[in-house]
Amino acid sequence: MAEKEIIQMRPRELRRLKIIHEVMDKKITQEKAGELEGLSNRQIRRIIKRVRKEGDTGIVHRSRGKESNRKIPKKIKTRAIRLYREQYAGFGPTLASEKMLERDQLTVHDETLRLWLIESGDWEKGRWQRKHRQWRERKECLGEMVQMDGSRHDWLEGRGPELTLMGYIDDATNKVHARFYEYEGTLPAMDSLRGYIQRHGIPQSVYADRHSTYQSSDELTIEEQLVGKEETKTQFGRALEELGVILIAAHSPQAKGRIERLFRTFQDRLIKEMRLRRIKSIEEANEFLEKYLPQYNERFMVEPVKKVNLHREVPKGFDLKRILCIKNERVVRLDNTIHHEGNLYLVDDPWKEGKPKKIMVEERLDGKLYLMDRDRTLRYRLIQEHPKVKKTVQRDLLKPRKIYIPAVDHPWRKPILQPVVSEVKLLQKAA
Repeated sequence: MAEKEIIQMRPRELRRLKIIHEVMDKKITQEKAGELEGLSNRQIRRIIKRVRKEGDTGIVHRSRGKESNRKIPKKIKTRAIRLYREQYAGFGPTLASEKMLERDQLTVHDETLRLWLIESGDWEKGRWQRKHRQWRERKECLGEMVQMDGSRHDWLEGRGPELTLMGYIDDATNKVHARFYEYEGTLPAMDSLRGYIQRHGIPQSVYADRHSTYQSSDELTIEEQLVGKEETKTQFGRALEELGVILIAAHSPQAKGRIERLFRTFQDRLIKEMRLRRIKSIEEANEFLEKYLPQYNERFMVEPVKKVNLHREVPKGFDLKRILCIKNERVVRLDNTIHHEGNLYLVDDPWKEGKPKKIMVEERLDGKLYLMDRDRTLRYRLIQEHPKVKKTVQRDLLKPRKIYIPAVDHPWRKPILQPVVSEVKLLQKAA
């Protein structure tokens, strides 16, 4: 029996393949697919033709792994950056490009020079002011965009602790998914997203606010700027990227009005429902939500413009436990120990392919800690101090220490007379 061909795709290609299959099944139009992927109708037709001819491998770009034929030689880039630092420091990329052509006969496009200077740290990327839109149309398909947020409130009206409701609402249909947690943070966000994916599938995009859980406010380091990184990602943002989900950051609560109105409705309706049932713990509240949300969705859901479900199933080989977790890279010391969150851990597992410089520490949603060397789980234990290295020394081979005794005429044994003589001469002059 012939082995099946393994197709390696990026999350973006998996998302595009899902949309192309929907077009081939005539569930959405080529125009809608082009709108979702930012491609023209002609490009969509070319991709469809290639997928029909080559199968799912046709979605992979032909130029992957190949060097561009229009790549500018490295010596021109080096000369342009050197000229900018020596002669045109402080010039804008456009003016610097013009002066390099005029004075140094070096032809470099201004936008190319701008990217080079941003990469080298000689120029800061400007921020483009987008036009604010007060109203927008709903998305057309289920799973095209999901709004999410957390609401901290006295949901139990004093019968229990204050809780946070992590809510999800589909932009096209108003379909709701929600769960109560003790706080709004990375682990509750990931756990609620896992519940959403297991029930509905992976959405195309997530619309969230600029809470520190979803959007990082940290500035890029010099190393990150040099490699062309545009922004720092939170743990939640990293997980969405691995799943191929686009994270859209809202600039105001009004921008994600559906989820805000949902919380306002729940703070009226849901609270009263739980009051009638005398719910007073988070376990009882989540158990009630499992029964309440299907009834709520049946009553308040709306029909989408296009009856197409753009949710994707979790691809084979994707481990949600390893994606939806907190990952931190740690250096392995010479004594096989690592530091993490103020604790010291000793790796007891022998290295099969040589000792790595760094390993990944994964804090899973079940609260357990895993040390990973690529796809291999390492055994470890918590210790209080670094292991001591035993030194065996044969004392009979050690030479006895020789005590040095200065000679009789050594300067150390002579009295210091020079300061006394100088002091006597000063007294005589004063007299």
